Amino acid sequence: MRTRPLKVALLGCGVVGSEVARIMTTHAEDLAARIGAPVELAGVAVRRPGRVREGIAPELVTTDAAALAARGDIDVAVEVIGGIEPARVLITTAFEHGASVVTANKALLAEDGSALHEAAEKHGVDLYYEASVAAAIPLVRPLRESLAGDKVNRVLGIVNGTTNFILDRMESTGAGYTEALDEATALGYAEADPTADVEGFDAAAKAAILAGIAFHTRVRLDDVHREGLTEVSAADIASARRMGCTVKLLAICERAADGRSVTARVHPAMIPLSHPLASVREAYNAVFVEAEAAGRLMFYGPGAGGAPTASAVVGDLVAACRNRLNGSTGPGESAYAQLPVSPMGEVVTRYHISLDVADKPGVLAQCATVFAEHGVSIDTVRQQGKDSPEDGASLVVVTHRAPDAALSATVEALRGLDTVRGVASIMRVEGE
Repeated sequence: MRTRPLKVALLGCGVVGSEVARIMTTHAEDLAARIGAPVELAGVAVRRPGRVREGIAPELVTTDAAALAARGDIDVAVEVIGGIEPARVLITTAFEHGASVVTANKALLAEDGSALHEAAEKHGVDLYYEASVAAAIPLVRPLRESLAGDKVNRVLGIVNGTTNFILDRMESTGAGYTEALDEATALGYAEADPTADVEGFDAAAKAAILAGIAFHTRVRLDDVHREGLTEVSAADIASARRMGCTVKLLAICERAADGRSVTARVHPAMIPLSHPLASVREAYNAVFVEAEAAGRLMFYGPGAGGAPTASAVVGDLVAACRNRLNGSTGPGESAYAQLPVSPMGEVVTRYHISLDVADKPGVLAQCATVFAEHGVSIDTVRQQGKDSPEDGASLVVVTHRAPDAALSATVEALRGLDTVRGVASIMRVEGE
């Protein structure tokens, strides 16, 4: 074993960073045996130097992250600050000074991953980011390496624990969205500002990363159709239950049937209770990967949290350090396919539409005519009157598969009917 240790710079020491430091310290001997050389924490960049950080020598702590990233003796920089800046500058600085980088920064990768890959390749170093998608759940490496000889056609999954917890509570307790969000916040699953989670930004960034790797195509956050779950109601959950379904916030990345384009989207959807994703509870994540030769693969586990995320970070650290010793680099960006990303309107899907309508003869036929005029076939219809004819009736329509643009146009046309008092809810149906 080489006696000179490999030096690691830790950029950020919050929940994840402190766990990375702990694992490096408590498992130092095992890590050295697995890598072939000891690893040494050479510096830790923080914003608040006065805080006590157990297991980290005070002399290692600095507020000058830029200087730490620019040290020429650093072998691997671990970036767990998050956000776009200063993370982008720190990562590129580390590359320029010969260090490989391990990051968990999904937002930066989704926005500028191709530029980071190009910079890493230019300087002959590694960029690893397993922790950016689903914490400890291995997804990036299987897609980049294990399935490198296969053709992936679809990635479908739950990649945000906060939203899955909220929807699970709405399903299991009958709580409304606000009540479920309050519980998630109290338990620490939701941030004080939960926008990134509940509006789907977090899941969309992960979808961009997964789609790019799976389809060998550059996919940015702006390419991902995004809808959050703030409009999901207890009535939607109840309606899904009557259909034998549950509601999940899904990230869906698909290759078109003709193989000439891809799509990436995040939105709430009804899925049958028989689907394995329907049983994913609490703050857990699960992702299906569908490949031509391998078939359907499912990855399941905790998708967030300090220890699970640190586990993936340290796994990447081991890989980067091994490459450092061997004088090699791991897999870089694979974007040779250069497939266009189609807009949401071209996605073929199904709709569950709940309408408040007048309770009188001919309403159903009038609505059915609108669907037919837009080329959307109806699968099932359920009409239920309310307490009195004056209160109107509820009309629930589930469609067959059709282009999303046709379904959207149908809904807009329905809104214009005199007999339709309002569109109570619209939700896509997946997993069938």
